[in-house]
Amino acid sequence: MKKIIAGVLALTVTALLVGCGAKSEKNAEGDGLTVKILNNKESLCLAPVHIAIINGYFDEEFEAIGQEYEVVTSNVDTITEQITSGEINAGYGLTGTLMQPISNGLSISFVSGLHRGCTKFYSKNGSGINKLEDLKGKTIGVASLSDSAPIQLKRKLFSLGFTVNGSDADIQFVTYAMTDLPTALDNGAVDAIGIHDPVAYNAEKNYDFIKILDIGEDEVFSQEYCCQAYVSQELIAKNPKGAAAYARAIQKAAAFVQALPEEAARLQVENGYMPSESNDDIVKYGEILASLNYEPSVKLGRETFVSSFKDLQKTGDLDPSLNEEEFTKKVFPDLEGVPESFTYDPASKKFTENS
Repeated sequence: MKKIIAGVLALTVTALLVGCGAKSEKNAEGDGLTVKILNNKESLCLAPVHIAIINGYFDEEFEAIGQEYEVVTSNVDTITEQITSGEINAGYGLTGTLMQPISNGLSISFVSGLHRGCTKFYSKNGSGINKLEDLKGKTIGVASLSDSAPIQLKRKLFSLGFTVNGSDADIQFVTYAMTDLPTALDNGAVDAIGIHDPVAYNAEKNYDFIKILDIGEDEVFSQEYCCQAYVSQELIAKNPKGAAAYARAIQKAAAFVQALPEEAARLQVENGYMPSESNDDIVKYGEILASLNYEPSVKLGRETFVSSFKDLQKTGDLDPSLNEEEFTKKVFPDLEGVPESFTYDPASKKFTENS
């Protein structure tokens, strides 16, 4: 009997050790940290997130690595709090908006550029402001002082010789709700505004405005990503496979939007991600998506980050003591398993991975 009991105990201990060992190995690979993806409804530019959900790209990529994921529907304007609290660890945001929080310690890293050209600046026809140089001494309305619109405008005006920060700045920024900015400009409360699509698209159609800067058409900014995908640095450290799966899925979704913008808009509307009162809204959304370059790229995304970093150190918006090489390696790392980009062929309904 003693021998039987001893044998049972030995088998039990062995099973426990094997089980603990398997769990430890799994956790060492980071599979225990669930990828939590930020989503936001009624945000047209987030089409890749919506399409990755609708078309099952998240499902495919996470199933392939044997992991589950979560989609967290929340506010894209509270990224800092959400990342810090662990509510999300993967998302999609404006490069310019995120530069200062990252330099101040927000522990996220970009993984791929997603689209270009969603920010535009307008003056009122007849105001005498017909070009950027006419903004000296003027007031510009923006949605937030930390929004990418003032960040982009500062970079551009600094290159034209403007002083963009400090008590002797050549311009002043004031804030309004994004949807109120066209009215503020039309009423003369501000001299110019910086807004994002689809608000910009609607303003251009409904008001007598002059477009003085379109980052999708500008010689420099048209080669940069206004929006990029990111993950928390904790996710990269603890679950690099999950971080890479998110990056691949969102790249595929962006490539789909690039190839079929009106179809992407239709899917957004039909699945409740964008409001619509008629088919005209789908056409409008499709036109906006088609005007934004949704070709994903890691290389160009990183180049966007470096260019923004250099310019914002010059303007004084980033700490000049930060080391560019070290900062870039941390904030835009090479993530194993993430290709340079994907392209989508509507005829074959297949993706091509580009190295």
